Amino acid sequence: MAQLAPQLKQATPVQAARGEGVYLYDTDGRRYLDFTAGIGVTSTGHCHPKVVAAAQEQVATLIHGQYTTVMHQPLLTLVEKMGEVLPDGIDSVFFVNSGSEAVEASVRLARQATGRSTIIAFDGGFHGRTMGAAALTTSGAKIRAGIGPMMGGVAFAPFPYAYRYGWTEDQAVDFALRELDRVLASTAPASDVAAFIVEPVLGEGGYVPTPARFLQGLRERADRHGILFIADEVQTGYGRTGRFWGHQHVDGLTPDIIVTAKGLASGFPLSAIAAPKALMEKAWPGSQGGTYGGNAVACAAAIAVLEVVQEEGLVENARVQGEKLVAGVREAAEGIGAIGDIRGRGLMVGIEFVDANGNPDGATAAKVHAAAAAQGLLLLTCGVQGNVVRMIPPLVVTSEQVDEGLALWTKALNDALS
Repeated sequence: MAQLAPQLKQATPVQAARGEGVYLYDTDGRRYLDFTAGIGVTSTGHCHPKVVAAAQEQVATLIHGQYTTVMHQPLLTLVEKMGEVLPDGIDSVFFVNSGSEAVEASVRLARQATGRSTIIAFDGGFHGRTMGAAALTTSGAKIRAGIGPMMGGVAFAPFPYAYRYGWTEDQAVDFALRELDRVLASTAPASDVAAFIVEPVLGEGGYVPTPARFLQGLRERADRHGILFIADEVQTGYGRTGRFWGHQHVDGLTPDIIVTAKGLASGFPLSAIAAPKALMEKAWPGSQGGTYGGNAVACAAAIAVLEVVQEEGLVENARVQGEKLVAGVREAAEGIGAIGDIRGRGLMVGIEFVDANGNPDGATAAKVHAAAAAQGLLLLTCGVQGNVVRMIPPLVVTSEQVDEGLALWTKALNDALS
């Protein structure tokens, strides 16, 4: 008798039977408020009618039109629609299936375009589980353990995680940029570096917004040394942070390559990299492809997702509801010493748990996480030491549903910490 791999463990005890908007229903009919959104995937909520209709119509017409064999209309339409939301000058798109694949495609492009080998990533970053993407990932030992040697040509520099260091944001940024310059002068000579890769908000590493001045410092150094700037927008893209792209919180900043996935098709497997045509055409012949990339059904769903995001004002909703959620989480944390820090950008909210000495406390985070699930609120944990509880509601979440989530969160804190 076959069974799932024993290491494939669920973060919550829920066996989902169906989903609707911000809610999941288990096989017994119990309703849960889903503030995980499938790890930030279901941007338009579960089974948005417009997305469902687009996928159903496409399934009946063409399921698989392999895009290096034939071309199909959903792919062409999606490229056109993405042109409306991509930054000026970013006008060429290549599709694959997952965030990890897209990250590796961005690395391949950067190396081929520059003729350089080294990629610099930042401490605590998560870029995927496949071998190349895992080599760039330091959000937790479980991603890298037992699979070495890792892909070569990767160097790491500090991330400006101010709370971790006990510094102000300016102190953390000064340190991180100073240490990056040291890396460029020592272990990863600037003349060998093809690209920097960074998340606009540190995701699995703890939901830490990347300071604007740090991103500006990366852009300046990239320009000075002929290095490409890759923005890993797998989790932050498509409105999640209250701007369409997470890097747009920094005025005037444009990456060379954008990596996107998760919210792109709101549950269908689809990811992409986007870059200026002049850069994308430097990819070597045959270096871009894949059996399932740009799947017709996923593309049809992604077109509908873009339309929903625009028609329903979901980017602005993420900003407004995110501000309300952070404020409510801070209010609920008053007087609770176990909560060391609360941070957020749009609908990415992190609550960091610490012990009496200020050290990361993964056990308490896990206890509160479980208490929330028992109350009917589904959340996830993250952070290098698993001590951050994160809230990732779908972009369609309403003010009333935020209130519901905050009420359940407050009960979970009382249950777990009393």
